[in-house]
Amino acid sequence: MSALRWGQGKGAGVGPAPFGLSLSFDHFVLPRMLRRPARLLTRLGGGEFTAPPFSAAILSAVLIASSSAYGAYLGGQVDGVVQGITARTGFAVDQIKVVGNHETSEIDILDRLELDGWTSLIGFDAEAARERIRTLPWVEVAAVRKVYPHTLEVRVEEREPFALWQQGDSLSVIERDGQVIAPFSGGKQALLPLIIGTGAPAKAPDFLAEVRRYPELAARVKGYIRIGERRWDLRLENGITVKLPEDGEDQAIAGLVRMDHDNGLLSRDIAAVDMRLSDRLVVQLTPEAATQREAALNEKPKSLTKRKPETKI
Repeated sequence: MSALRWGQGKGAGVGPAPFGLSLSFDHFVLPRMLRRPARLLTRLGGGEFTAPPFSAAILSAVLIASSSAYGAYLGGQVDGVVQGITARTGFAVDQIKVVGNHETSEIDILDRLELDGWTSLIGFDAEAARERIRTLPWVEVAAVRKVYPHTLEVRVEEREPFALWQQGDSLSVIERDGQVIAPFSGGKQALLPLIIGTGAPAKAPDFLAEVRRYPELAARVKGYIRIGERRWDLRLENGITVKLPEDGEDQAIAGLVRMDHDNGLLSRDIAAVDMRLSDRLVVQLTPEAATQREAALNEKPKSLTKRKPETKI
């Protein structure tokens, strides 16, 4: 095995002296990894090595670049430098695909991405963008994926609306568990069932399921009103209010449907059907119907007028 040795045989103790520094040691062998650098230093110190052309310019550029990088690091501008360089080398985001949004505006999603004209796909923080999109009212799940060289793909899953909830002057879209999604904004949301009153969202899922067992009745209900957090009223599309009892509302609904089927109860000129009493049904007429009924009762047929018998002489 060959090795660099100094201080052996004739002339021991005298060896090459790169840059004027003696590397001569008696019976000393350099490790393998240091032998090539030692030879290069020896040639450089002896004037045998010539630097390549433009090496000074290259070294100056490297020094300037390293100084700039270090300054950017100290100033916290590394991300900006990386963004600027990579964006101008073909990695600027110029295409965005948004999938899965129905109630959420694409403009709102793009706003949460916080892009500018020179945002680089390489330096873009997809996880931070996903968290910002998750703050949108309708978004339940969001995913942001980088598709090189210049595309962002955004996928969202939205919360499922169950009903509109009116409380005072406030009208909101809610989920099945009663959580508010967002204020009512019109459009397709107007087709959702309307529930009204304090405590209505907690009881609405089971009650609406009971009413929907009778599709003809459910199709005529305009609003489900929670009264005193104890019982329900049904407001029908023709203006009739059905006052259901606190207990046994399922039997009351079944009886209401039966009476309507047999006698057309809910198609008559009435204002309300009161079913709160277990032993009777109270029907309230509209003002017009009440006036007509009173007039009919006060009218006396002329045929009922009595005449005095004639006396013959």
